[in-house]
Amino acid sequence: MTDTRPTSATAEEAPPRDRRPRLHYAWVVAAVSLLVLVGSAGFRSTPGLMMTVWNSEFGWSHGTIGLAVSVNLVLYGLTAPFAAALMDRFGVRLVTVCALLTIAVGSGLTVLMTQAWQLILCWGFLVGLGSGSMAGAFATTITGRWFQARQGLVTGVLTAAGAAGNLVFLPVLSWLVQAAGWRAAVMVVSLCATAVAVPVLLLMKERPADLGLLPYGAEPGDPLPPANSGRAVSRTLRVLRDAMRSRVFWLLAGSFAICGATTVGLVGTHFIPAAHDHGMPETTAAGLLAMIGAFDVVGTVASGWFTDRVDSGRLLMVYYALRGVSLFLLPELFAGTVKPPFLAFVIFYGLDWVATVPPTIALCRRHFGADAPIVFGWVLACHQIGASIVATAAGVMRDKFGDYDLAWYGAGGLCLLAVLCCLAVNRSPAPGLPAPAPAA
Repeated sequence: MTDTRPTSATAEEAPPRDRRPRLHYAWVVAAVSLLVLVGSAGFRSTPGLMMTVWNSEFGWSHGTIGLAVSVNLVLYGLTAPFAAALMDRFGVRLVTVCALLTIAVGSGLTVLMTQAWQLILCWGFLVGLGSGSMAGAFATTITGRWFQARQGLVTGVLTAAGAAGNLVFLPVLSWLVQAAGWRAAVMVVSLCATAVAVPVLLLMKERPADLGLLPYGAEPGDPLPPANSGRAVSRTLRVLRDAMRSRVFWLLAGSFAICGATTVGLVGTHFIPAAHDHGMPETTAAGLLAMIGAFDVVGTVASGWFTDRVDSGRLLMVYYALRGVSLFLLPELFAGTVKPPFLAFVIFYGLDWVATVPPTIALCRRHFGADAPIVFGWVLACHQIGASIVATAAGVMRDKFGDYDLAWYGAGGLCLLAVLCCLAVNRSPAPGLPAPAPAA
C-alpha cells in the first residue's frame, strides 16, 4: 500500500504563517491620541462660547474675560515644551492622564466662582496647564516614536483633532448653555475630561519596542528614535538654548506666533461675541465656528498629505497669504443672518485654520532633528503667546471702540508679515544641506 501521509520534507516545505498583526499597533496609539486631542480642543473652546453669558451674569468686561483666556493660552504654550521632555522622562500615559485630570478639576471648579480672579485661577491656570500638556508636542512625540512612514499625514490628522473638538463640543455646549445654563456645560467638560483618561490608561503604550515592534513603515536596521532618560527640565532648557542660536528658530517662532494670534487668540475667542454684536444669535455663531472646525479637519489632513509631497516653506507662505486676505474682508461680511459670502469665509477659513501645523513640524524636523518635538514645543509656546496677546487686546478694542474691526484688519496685516518670515525660512539651508535656490 502507498503511504499518502505527507513526508517530513513536504511539511518542511510548507510556507510559514505570517504572524505579524494585520493592524500595526501604531494606529491604535494614533486613535487614542486623536481622542485625547479632540477632547483637549473642545475644553479650550468653552470660554469663547460663554463670554457673553459671563458678561451678563457677572458684569465682567470682554477684556477681563479675555485676560483669563490669555493666561490659559500662555500656560498652554509654556507647558508644551516641558511636556514633551516629561513624556520622554515619565511616559506619555502618565503625563496625559495627569493633564486630563487637571482639566477636569479646573473646569469643574468654575461652577463655584463668583469673582474674576477665580475664573483666571480655574480656567486660566488649571485648564491651561492641563491642555498645554497635550499640545502639539504630544502629537509630535507620538508620530516621531510610532511612525517612520506617513508622518506628515498622521501629523495632519492629529492636528485636525483640534478642529474636530470644536465640531463635537461647540454645538452641544451652546445648546446646553441655552437650555440648562453655563454651569451644566462646564460640568460636561469636566466629566468628558475624566472619561477620556480611561482609554489612555488601557490602550496607550510608550514605544513600539515595548511590544516587540518597529515603528510603522520602518525596516530592520533603520535608525530608531532614541529613548531619553535624562532630566526633563534640563534637557528642555538645553534644547531651547541651542535652538535660539538658529535664525530659523526665531523665524518659525515669529510666524507661528502670528498663526496663534489670528486663530485661537482672535477667531477662536472673539468670533461668537463679534457675530452677536451684529445681531447673529449665539447658537448660530457657535454652529458656524463648529463648521470652521469641520472644514479644518479636511484642510489639516490635506495639509499633512501635501507636506509629504510639497516644500513646507512654500506651503506656509500660501496659507498665511490667503488667511490674511480673508481677515481683511471679514468685517464687511458680518450680518444678522448667514449670507453666502459669509458662508464662503467660514469654509475657506476652516480649510486654512490649522493647516500651518504639519509643515511647521516638518520644518522643525528638517532643521533640528531628534530635538524637533521639544523645539516645536517652544515654537508652539510662541504660538500661544501670540494668541494670548490678541485674546486680551481684541477684548480691550471691543470695550473701547464698540466693535472688533480694528482687530480683524490688524490680524490681516500680521499674516503678511508671517509670509515674509516663511520666505526667509525657505532660503535657510537645513544642517548639512546646501542653501536652496531663490524662488522664482
